[in-house]
Amino acid sequence: MLVWDNLNVHKAANLREWDEARDWLTIYYLPPYAPDLNPVEEIWSLLRRGWLSNVAFATPEHLIQRIRRGLRHIQYRSHLIDGCLAETGLTIRPT
Repeated sequence: MLVWDNLNVHKAANLREWDEARDWLTIYYLPPYAPDLNPVEEIWSLLRRGWLSNVAFATPEHLIQRIRRGLRHIQYRSHLIDGCLAETGLTIRPT
């Protein structure tokens, strides 16, 4: 299962063809603007609060380094990821 926002590249013809060739894959699209349903928005919120706030980035590489550090921190703390999903009200297993 793949959950995507409505970014136009996610609906491109070549991607639809790729999806149709994989019967095991189901793609769900979020409503046009639904940040409250998108767990990635919560991940960005964690990054902004924990690793990107109050920092003057000297270079783009410095910004990338901080984002990677934050994502690694979140990746190894499953309770943070679970919390981001819980904020949406969505579940991994359909009812």
